[in-house]
Amino acid sequence: MMTGVLSPAAADRAAARIFADTALQPTGRGVGAATLGGMFDPVQLRSFLAVAQTGGFTRAAQRLGLQQSTVSQHVRRLEQAAGRRLFVRDTHSVGLTGEGEAMVGFARSILDAHEQAAEHFARTQVRGRVRFGASEDFVLTELPQILRAFRRSNPHVDLELTVGLSGILHEQLADGRLDLVLAKRPDHSSRGRLVRRDRLVWIAAPDYRPEPDPAQPLPLIVFPPPSITRARALEVLERAGRPWRIACTSGSLSGMTAAALAGLGVMAHSRRLVPAGLRVLPDPTGLPELGDTEFALTAGRGSGRGAVRALAAAVLAGEHRLNRPAPPPTS
Repeated sequence: MMTGVLSPAAADRAAARIFADTALQPTGRGVGAATLGGMFDPVQLRSFLAVAQTGGFTRAAQRLGLQQSTVSQHVRRLEQAAGRRLFVRDTHSVGLTGEGEAMVGFARSILDAHEQAAEHFARTQVRGRVRFGASEDFVLTELPQILRAFRRSNPHVDLELTVGLSGILHEQLADGRLDLVLAKRPDHSSRGRLVRRDRLVWIAAPDYRPEPDPAQPLPLIVFPPPSITRARALEVLERAGRPWRIACTSGSLSGMTAAALAGLGVMAHSRRLVPAGLRVLPDPTGLPELGDTEFALTAGRGSGRGAVRALAAAVLAGEHRLNRPAPPPTS
């Protein structure tokens, strides 16, 4: 999900609702109400980016936790402010116009500047310790930059980062060993604040060709249990009656990527964050659909102290950065 930035006050409210253990529903009013440069409202830009990425108002509304009519209103007002038509709509799809493509870049820049301003005018310094867990999915995004900015703005907070499988992180959260987790939601769970919904796809090396005979076992590259993605992959294969075998098990994304690059098999992964050197397998391969997966920010019970809430607010303020790969390091 590509979304915009929340204002500091809105991010605080969202964080507070996480600690109340409720599914957060961002409001369409009062979030970044002031327009940047007197022209473009960050809330409207957020809705615009969500529609641009999902290709539809209904799915954008679901990702943002808003009514479809609210998202449509945001886009309509943004088009009025810009004096340009940003989307081409028909009964089956929504596509960007040329001006809409240009607005995508401007929207990202404006929201990044908004986030930097929020960081600069940070509230009273907080103190304490935060045990934060993040799944490997987010290592490839700009989460490290978000955490770096948080550390810079909150030098008196001891941040302890755990990177691991989503299933294990949720177990540690339930056991009180973590305060805050950014990871895949377990299937059928609604806990936490939805940050992103993404499509799971089959990926492999560019020259990999699945066995055309569906009776032959499909070689899988997987995380160990209790991986949520592993469980989903095995479930859909079993349901489709497709035999499989485990070709590689690795506890790290880098290990799985190496196995895939070596041509050992296929792996299930988030469509938007395919590791470099791998490709999404085309539909004609005959593999079953994996469906969507949700990523959420979830707090442990009784962990609503200031430092934890401050980190939750910082992550939510920069959530649009969690939907794009981190830029390559400069030499």
